[in-house]
Order: sequence, then structure tokens, then C-alpha cells
Amino acid sequence: MDAPNTSLGPSQENYARIVARSYRQAMDWSLVLASQDIEPIINPPSESSDWSLLVEKSQYDQALNAIRLYRMENRGWAWRKELPGGNLEIHSGAVLWCLLLALWHWLATFVWPALDQAGKLQSNAVLAGSWWRLFTPVMLHADLAHLMANITFGVLILGLAMARFGPGITLLSTYLCGALGNLLGIYIYSQPYSGLGASGMMMGALGLLCIHSLGVWRRNPKAARYVMSGVLAGLLLFVLFGLSLKSDVLAHLGGFLGGLVFGGALSTFPEGKLQSRKLNLIALLCLIALLITTWSLALMK
Repeated sequence: MDAPNTSLGPSQENYARIVARSYRQAMDWSLVLASQDIEPIINPPSESSDWSLLVEKSQYDQALNAIRLYRMENRGWAWRKELPGGNLEIHSGAVLWCLLLALWHWLATFVWPALDQAGKLQSNAVLAGSWWRLFTPVMLHADLAHLMANITFGVLILGLAMARFGPGITLLSTYLCGALGNLLGIYIYSQPYSGLGASGMMMGALGLLCIHSLGVWRRNPKAARYVMSGVLAGLLLFVLFGLSLKSDVLAHLGGFLGGLVFGGALSTFPEGKLQSRKLNLIALLCLIALLITTWSLALMK
């Protein structure tokens, strides 16, 4: 900020000048001054000067102090680029996946009840070698209320994650998160237990979104506060939806932690590469192969 310019011309002799580096800064500062009942005049640049604000000399010290406080309050928040995912829409693929979950629940409830017993998580069976029971429970639900809770959460959170990281990549990584959640419960619960549900997968999607801007932070430390605000929001959502005492908290936690790991790794790749049709098709085919393999093993036993 410059000292007042006393050579402003006869028509401006009652004004002092505050120099700004750009039009944006001049606009920001003018709003700050207006909030303090100071009416500045935005002075465009000329051959001999930059953008500046003209304020009455009697208000010059007050204006400088207001701008100084504003700059101190916003120190470190100089990020001026759009973060990844700022314009996301819910990917329609999430609706299709949730419809598949609903269809599977209908089959297991009314058409083929053996699916439930064949695919349910049984910790003793997994420890005895039935590793596929880490994956098959993700497709099963205890009742309609359980299914609707996961579908409602999934359409929104899974849909946003699919729009950010690509549909195939997101489905594969979050499905693995569901299995990781089941694995965590097996090694922490002291007693044998059973479980089922896609909530670990949905918490994995939340973990992906929670840390999706980590790559920006690595490239530019000025983005740290913006990235951390997203992480904090994701943690609060996990506390709200994932720590219910009536649910399998360890499955939720394992899925969420898996999502953080996958999200941290995927965020290092450019958005355009993650949205590659070829790459997402490969990921989707891997998911289909995993579904076929695990359910085939479950039904043959």
C-alpha cells in the first residue's frame, strides 16, 4: 500500500490513493472499505500508475487499518484455483449399482434364499479358508430398511465419488473397501460373528471423497486449508453415519480407512486419466470377474 499521493490533480485534491496489485484486489479491498462505511473510488490503471482506490484523506488511516486487518485475517488463503471436483454431478452409474443391490436383495429374499446363507460373512469360515466370504456379504442385506439406508446413502456419496474418480475405478475400489471392512472386523472382534451389507463399501466411497484433493495439496501447500476442510467434513459425516451402535462399526471403519488409502493414491493422478473410458472399462471388468469368482465359490461350497 502506498502513502497518499498528493499530486492527484485539482479534482482529486481531497483524496488519498491506495495502490492495489490487480483489479481483483482493488475490488476485494473496495468491499472491505464499504463494509466500514468508507466509500472508495476505484481508479483504473494508466501509463504511470496501477489499479488504486481513492479515499477521502480524513478516512485514509481508517481505510489502511481496515485493509491491514483484512489481509491478516486472510493470510495463507491465497488459493485462487478451482479444486478438483468443484463442479461434480452425481454419476448415474451409482443408481444402476444401487438397483443391482436391490435386485440381489429381492433374489436372496424371495427367489433364491440360499444366496443369503452362501454369501453371508462367517468369521470362522473365512479363517478356515473361505476368503470369498469377505466379498460376497457386500451384495447382501438383512432387510428392506437396511437396503434402503445403503441405497439412499450410496446414490449420493457413491455417485459423487464415481463422478470424481471414474465409475469403474470407483466401483472396484469401494467394493474392495467393503471387503477390507469385513476383514478388519474378523481380526478385531474377539468372538466369532457374522455380518452382511454394503455399508462398508459406501463408507469407502465417503473416504474417497474425503481425501480426493490430496494431490493438489502435494503440488501446492497453499491448498492445505481447503483440502483439510474437506477432510474434516468427511470425518464428521463418518461420525454421523458410520458410528451408530446398532451397526457394524468396524466394517464401517475398515471401509472408510480403505477409502482414504485408495483416495490418497488415486488423487495423485490427473482427472482426465481417471475418467479414461478404457481404464474404467478394465476396472469394471475386474469387478465383474471378482463378483463371478467369489459368488461361484460361495455357491459351490
